[in-house]
Amino acid sequence: MASNLLNHQIDDILESVLEDATGDIYMINPSGDAIEEFVSVATGFDGERPSVHMLADERTLKDVMDDFIVASNAADLISEDVLALRTLEQAPENSLLVTEDSVIAVVHAGDRVGGLITDDESFVDDTYDTYTARWEDASQFNLRTPPITDVRETLSEEISPDAEADFTAILNSLETARGDGDGLDEVTISLLVAAKNEALLYDISKWGEDVGIASKATFSRTKTKLEDMGLIDTEKVPIDVGRPRLRLKIGDERLQEADNGQLATVAQSILN
Repeated sequence: MASNLLNHQIDDILESVLEDATGDIYMINPSGDAIEEFVSVATGFDGERPSVHMLADERTLKDVMDDFIVASNAADLISEDVLALRTLEQAPENSLLVTEDSVIAVVHAGDRVGGLITDDESFVDDTYDTYTARWEDASQFNLRTPPITDVRETLSEEISPDAEADFTAILNSLETARGDGDGLDEVTISLLVAAKNEALLYDISKWGEDVGIASKATFSRTKTKLEDMGLIDTEKVPIDVGRPRLRLKIGDERLQEADNGQLATVAQSILN
């Protein structure tokens, strides 16, 4: 990759780097958008993926990883040894992509993005060594979100394949899953899926806690909120020993009539 990458989108630049790199890649001081785009590109990348060492601002990482869709896919990449995350103490002025063969400065100019490349051997070697050393000294970023593969597999096994299909369809219909007005959060999505499939609150909350989405207490609080707003209903199911369990059901008729592609949109409009 000897020529500069001008008038490209950030995903084009990232894909070019993934295709051409022969060893580890250091992704230095990426913007929030670049982190999101990297996760998307690496998740959908067809070829053999090199290992990417991402050194990023901690606040930026936390903000990006508040989105369950991005974070759960990033967790997948981490579990596959494609991605490692550490935090920068002192950020350089530029965002850089450093490979064994080239250094690329990522420059944003309005809605245009450029990748300015040098393959000068001495400069590349020095830069690579510099960031290898900084990587060794950097603190690991603790991503608490579970890998999306684990989420889907365990949901299918512990609740039902239909519930997993509904969960995946809802995520695919959303641009973000933050629960801040821009998207439903992962606990709300899980409860809506459980209600659609008439699963027990105990089962979905135990699954959610075991897989690492949220605690049973968080599931219970969110269930109460959704029930108070009329999105879901519950009915008591007697058991042999102990208090009756609660079966979740869709409460609002607008949700009952919505297919998976519309369920998130309808639920979000009601919540807002």
